[in-house]
Amino acid sequence: MAEEKAKKTTKKKADAASRLRIKVSAYEHKLLDESVSKIIEAAARFDAEVRGPIPLPTKKKKYTVNRSTFIYNTSREQFEMRIHTRLVDILNPSAKVIEALTNLSLPSGVNIDVKMA
Repeated sequence: MAEEKAKKTTKKKADAASRLRIKVSAYEHKLLDESVSKIIEAAARFDAEVRGPIPLPTKKKKYTVNRSTFIYNTSREQFEMRIHTRLVDILNPSAKVIEALTNLSLPSGVNIDVKMA
């Protein structure tokens, strides 16, 4: 029983030590999905195990602006920006996978955060 627990804890430590977590965000969801598919294809070319894409909650930024400056200043307009995000985990990435991801050209407007965990 104790041996099984020891194997599970070492397995969890090994998984946690070799994981590449990529968080991709953009204003347009179609552009975001295309970028995520490029990342997954690049990782799959070198036989890396990929988990995701996991859609994270959409953040909404709302702005309220006066329509008029003087007479009808109680009249207002509201705008919102939606930021869509996806999460991709690559388990046990090799040097070739990391090199392929750095050489990947993605469209402008797509923000990428990469963390090694």
